[in-house]
Amino acid sequence: MATSEARARGLPVAARGRRGRRAPPALLAAGLAVAALVLLPLGYLLIVVGSEGSAALEELGSERALRLLARSTALAAAVTASAIALSLPLSWLCVRTDLPGRRVWSVLCLLPLVIPSYIGAYLLVSALGPRGELARLLEGPLGIERLPSLYGFTGAWIALTLATFPLVLLPLMTMLRRLDPSLEEAARGMGSSGLRTYRQIVAPQLMPAVGAGGLLVALYVLSDFGAVSIMRFDSFTRVIYTSRASFDRTGTAALAMMLVAVTLVVLWLEGRTRRRAEVFARGAPGAARVQQRVRLGRWRWPALGFCATVIGFALALPVGMLALWTTRALAGDVEWSSIATAAGNSLLAALLAAAAAALCAIPVALLAARHRGRASRAVELSSYAGHALPGIVVALALVFFGTRVAVGLYQTLAMLVFALVVLFLPLAVGALRASLLQVPPRMEEAGRSLGRGPLAVFATVTAPLARGGLLAGAALVFLTAVKELPATLLLSPIGFDTLAANIWRTTTANAFERGAVPSLVLLAVSAVPLAILAARDR
Repeated sequence: MATSEARARGLPVAARGRRGRRAPPALLAAGLAVAALVLLPLGYLLIVVGSEGSAALEELGSERALRLLARSTALAAAVTASAIALSLPLSWLCVRTDLPGRRVWSVLCLLPLVIPSYIGAYLLVSALGPRGELARLLEGPLGIERLPSLYGFTGAWIALTLATFPLVLLPLMTMLRRLDPSLEEAARGMGSSGLRTYRQIVAPQLMPAVGAGGLLVALYVLSDFGAVSIMRFDSFTRVIYTSRASFDRTGTAALAMMLVAVTLVVLWLEGRTRRRAEVFARGAPGAARVQQRVRLGRWRWPALGFCATVIGFALALPVGMLALWTTRALAGDVEWSSIATAAGNSLLAALLAAAAAALCAIPVALLAARHRGRASRAVELSSYAGHALPGIVVALALVFFGTRVAVGLYQTLAMLVFALVVLFLPLAVGALRASLLQVPPRMEEAGRSLGRGPLAVFATVTAPLARGGLLAGAALVFLTAVKELPATLLLSPIGFDTLAANIWRTTTANAFERGAVPSLVLLAVSAVPLAILAARDR
């Protein structure tokens, strides 16, 4: 009857069955356990703030909190706007024009994503800071001993813009490649100019990509700790970190909750924008027509200059400075033993986090892909909660939790791995869920019909077919966990030095030469999961 009803409604039988099948109790219990663990940091912050309601409200209404709110939101808005402003022309030039070497430019424009924001910020300061390399070059011929200060809002804005604009550029290029040119040709055929066609036809179709990329940039800026610390800009994350030693648990937790509230507001605004976005769909059957390249003509050289300028500041400058400082470091004494120890610790923590996140993602992804319902949806949404929280907030909540509840876990490797899983679990869930949706349910049903239990079917049928998604998710978790800074600073065991902590400690003390080799090692370590993901895509 269920099959007949599904066919009568025109739905695929397999999809109808997946939606109606009740999740096994053991699988649902595992998913709920993962959701509870992910929600633990946010829940504990709510308990801390709620237990001291009057003190928390006083802190939230204080001049310091309001000033931090204004500074952090202003920085997020400025970086998001500038990232969009850079990405719109870059995406158009790389996808829709006859720009010379456009494919090379499209790859180069995405490479700044590999450089963590704190490494990019310290390399920017070492090059263009008041006493940076540029000042040293100008001192001889021009007598300039000191350049204008790069610290503060300006430095944080520039560093974060250069680090985050690829987050907008990537979805924009993808969207531009998928646009059907027939809509634009129809508008031009009715007499619309090129600018008017772009404004009325192309721009509305790009709004979802702009909104998605802008959301990622805003969330990145609100949660960033390394770049704002190196640039000495007092945002929420930096003040929360520096004030944790004041033993004002309620005030610090209140600031963390205000940062969470700002993050939720950003998510809400992006959702409203997405719902209002106008969608243009192709009405004719068949394959989309090939897009015609726009000839730049005399604008070719200005376009090349624009692309070269962006890549020069976002990629060539940090890579060149890193090579310079590495050469100077190798000419002196390099603490190879401490760097090797930090690299080993970073690999260990990231590998454990990747493995734990992959295991935790299995029940969540299975519920989302095979047993759709309210409970499954709640588990899936809960698993994404940690990724929406800034790393400093998750780390601070676990510090509170570890010092007052789980004392035996405080400053242990297990607590650090737990924080990394909370922060980056959605990366593993998303990749595994996508792979599970590509596995035909009838193959699992055939295994069950042969008398095998759910666990045996998963081990012998589902897991081998979805292995690529599981490995891709683990690689993504490893890539982000190995570069995580605030969680490692607050939760690492005593004496457990990591590459990120080593770089932050040396660069904040203006010891740029000592931070060069650890930075190079971190980039090399980060290249391994990127190579795995690239090989999987090929």
